[in-house]
Amino acid sequence: MRRVIFNQKGGVGKSTITCNLAAISAAEGKKTLVIDLDPQGNSTQYISGAEAIDLTPTVYNFFQDLLTFSFYPTSIEDCIHQTPFPNLAILPANPLLNDIQSKLESRYKMYKLRDALDNLQGYEDVYIDTPPALNFYTRSALIASSSCLIPFDCDDFSRKALYTLIENVYEIQNDHNPVLEIEGIIVNNFQPRANLPRQIVTELIDEGLPVIDAFLSTSVKIRESHEQKKPMIVMAPKHKLTLEYQELYRKLNSTGKNKERKQGFDIEELFLND
Repeated sequence: MRRVIFNQKGGVGKSTITCNLAAISAAEGKKTLVIDLDPQGNSTQYISGAEAIDLTPTVYNFFQDLLTFSFYPTSIEDCIHQTPFPNLAILPANPLLNDIQSKLESRYKMYKLRDALDNLQGYEDVYIDTPPALNFYTRSALIASSSCLIPFDCDDFSRKALYTLIENVYEIQNDHNPVLEIEGIIVNNFQPRANLPRQIVTELIDEGLPVIDAFLSTSVKIRESHEQKKPMIVMAPKHKLTLEYQELYRKLNSTGKNKERKQGFDIEELFLND
C-alpha cells in the first residue's frame, strides 16, 4: 500500500502522522518505507536521527539525475537508508529539492516517481510525506499512490482549505491516477472538551466526508518524541497518544476500510467515556 499524507496547510502534523503510522507498520513486522518529499526534511530527521543534508544519496539525487540524462542514473534503491528501527527505511529529503522543482515540472517528470516505485521490491507499506503546497513533488506523490490521507486541525481556516484540497486530489485522480482515493481525513490535535472542534468534526461527518473515527489528541509527549527522534511506539508504547495512533493504524488497515467504518459516530462516546 502506498499512502501519501497531504495537506496544503502547514503545521497540521503531516510528518508526525507519516512517521508514527510507518513506525507502527514496521513494529507489526512489515517492511516499511518513508519517502520524504518535503525539502524541510522533518520526516528524515524524525526517524533517521540525522539532518537531511547529512544523508547521501537522497531523493534529490534521484530527481536530479532525471534532468542530466546520465547513462548511469541514481536508482531509487540507492537512495534508501535504513533507520535505527527494525523494518523501517527512509528515502530522505534534501533542501536542494527546491532548486530543481521548476525544471522537473517544465520537463513533465511527474510520473517518474510512480515508475520507480512500481519497480521497487521488498516494501509492504510506503508512506509519502509531502510539502505544504500543491507543487511538483506533491503531484508526483499523488500520482504514485493509491491512497491519500488528509491531516486536519479543527479550526475554521483548516475547514475552508479542506474543500479546495479535496477538489485538487480529485483533479489528480481524474487527470493522472484513476486508482487514487481519499482514504480518510485524520483529525489531529483534537480537544474533545472544546465545543468548536466537536462541532466542526460533526459537521464534516454530516456532510459525508470520510472522517476516520480514530482521533489524535493534543499532547506535549509528541514534542519529546520529536526531540528524541523516536516515534511514539518506540518512546512511549503505552501512552494514550500511542494507543490512538495504533487505533488509527488499525482502522486504516481493517478489512473494507472506509466502506465498513462506523458512520455518524458519537464524539462524546468516543472521547469522554475514558
